[in-house]
Parts: sequence; C-alpha cells; structure tokens
Amino acid sequence: MSVRPPVAVLRAKFDRILPHLDERRRRLYLASEAAAIGHGGIALVAAASGISTATVSRGLTELAKNPVPTSRVRTQGAGRKPLTVTDPGLLPALESLIEPHTRGDPVSPLRWTTLSLRALASTLTSQGHPVSAATVGRLLHGLGYSLQGTVKTTEGAGHPDRDAQFAHLNATATAFLDDEQPVISVDTKAKEWLGNRDRPGRTWRPGKDPIKVDCHTFTTSDQPVAIPYGIYDIATNTGWVNVGTDHDTAEFAVESIRRWWQRRGQVHHPDATRLLITADAGGSNDPRRWTWKKHLAAFALESGLEITVCHFPPGTSKWNKIEHRMFCHITANWRGRPLT
Repeated sequence: MSVRPPVAVLRAKFDRILPHLDERRRRLYLASEAAAIGHGGIALVAAASGISTATVSRGLTELAKNPVPTSRVRTQGAGRKPLTVTDPGLLPALESLIEPHTRGDPVSPLRWTTLSLRALASTLTSQGHPVSAATVGRLLHGLGYSLQGTVKTTEGAGHPDRDAQFAHLNATATAFLDDEQPVISVDTKAKEWLGNRDRPGRTWRPGKDPIKVDCHTFTTSDQPVAIPYGIYDIATNTGWVNVGTDHDTAEFAVESIRRWWQRRGQVHHPDATRLLITADAGGSNDPRRWTWKKHLAAFALESGLEITVCHFPPGTSKWNKIEHRMFCHITANWRGRPLT
C-alpha cells in the first residue's frame, strides 16, 4: 500500500528543483513523480507544481516511449518561425520606409527615425506585411536603429588664433587673481515670462497633486517678464543676480555690475583697484555696442576702478564660468514651477 505525499511536501521539493531544469526535463521529472505516486498522481503533481495536467500527461507519454537523453528542449521543427523567415520582404519594406526619414549619417551604427512604431506597423500591414508595433521595434533594434535626439558637437569653422585667444584670457584672469584683484564672469540668462505658466522639468510633489497651471499661455504686450543678469565672482565663488523687468540693454548690464560692486564687490575686495570682466561676445555686453562702452566708462569713473573686459570668441559662450557655476543652479531651482 503506497502513501501519497501531501501537496505541501511536493511543492517544497518542486520549488527547489524545478528552477534548475529546462522545459523538457521539467516535464519528464514531473511525469516520473506522477508515475511513482500512481492513481491521482497527475492531479496531485499538477496542483503542487502549478503545471497543467496536460503537460504532466504528455510527459508520461514521452516516458512510456523510453526517450533517449538529449540536450534539445523541443522536437525538431517545433515553434513558430520568425516573421523575417516567413515574410522575406518584411525587412526590405521596413528599411525603405525609414531611409527617406533617417537623420544624420545613414551608415552610423545608431540611427533614428521620426516615424512612430505604430505608424510603421500600420503602413507595413497595408503593404501586405502584417506586423505589430512591438515587432517593428525589435526589428529596428536589430537593424541598429534607436531613438535619439540631437547632440551639439559641431562648432563651425575654427579661427586659427582660437587657442591664443583662450590662452590670453586665462593668463589675464590668472594675473588679476594673483594680484588679489576681482575677476567676474557676467551674462544674461534667457528672458522668463512670469505668471501661472507651464514650465519644463519635474519636481517632487505629493502623489497625484501636480501644480495646476494655465492651459494656454498667450503673450501680451503687458505680460510681465524677468531678465536675470548674473555676476559670478570667481575668487570668492559667490554670485549676484540682478533681475530686470523690461529689456536686456547695455545700460541694464552695467547697472547690474554697479549694484554688485556697491553691495558685494567692494565688501569682498576692499583693496581692489582693478576689475576684470569676462563676458560673451553678444547681447547687452556686445563689444561692438558703443552704449556698453559708454556706461562702463561712466561706472569706472564713478568707482575709481580700472576696468578690463575680455570677451569670449563667438560660439564659445559655454566656456563662460557663470554658465556652469551659477546659472545651472537657477535652472534647477526653477524646473517644474511657475514663476509667479
């Protein structure tokens, strides 16, 4: 008389052994357990293992034929063939849809397309190649495509004196700092429209409680704006922001520097007799603007400072210290929040 093991005992044993077996060995092992139990073994093993009774029964049928040990999991020819085999024209059709819309170098290892997966799948289906959007995604990855954005890498034509310009700027700033004279990096951050408007970025909030902003943000003539002009003091690693409310002019730029000097600069540099300003070559501090020079000369006369200005060459403003030492923190602080 055989004693049937309880389901809990079988389940504990199966949980330890089955994860180490492939599909075929799992089926044959469960069938051998069911055969050893005898009557009702199929149902008992199926309940303990979570495998269907049909699978256990198929394993018993295979055991009855005394199968030869093999590393093959399924029988020869089993499984559905890939679409690329049953439909040889699928890949050429997909490539022909993408190529006219490919951006960048067509022989690059990574390419991207503006067409959505659903649009590609729909077009291929209408051309006689029925396929799902998920399959199109897998085929694209296999062809070396991926979703990508643009990367700012092309600097344009380089000036033969570019290195010399940067060397001169660096040497001048080093000389000022060694002489304990202030060196500031200045720039105007992009104009920001004020109000309950949508802003890029995300911020941590209680669940399902986003900040509610206006659906439509039309700009009117009386729309309030904020124009932050930043002054970054390289020696003291401190910053100052003067916020304008109308236009980014040369007078506004010099007035911002004046306010920094009156409220912070002369406090941090009480013995200063000279001031070095590093700035972009455009905007309110454009070297070609006579108003910039006029107001700067007036400030120099008023403060008694000997002022030197070094402008970065065109296209190199990203090397301006203020960009990655101060403005980045302002951008992070403003993300996902309306400027009200």
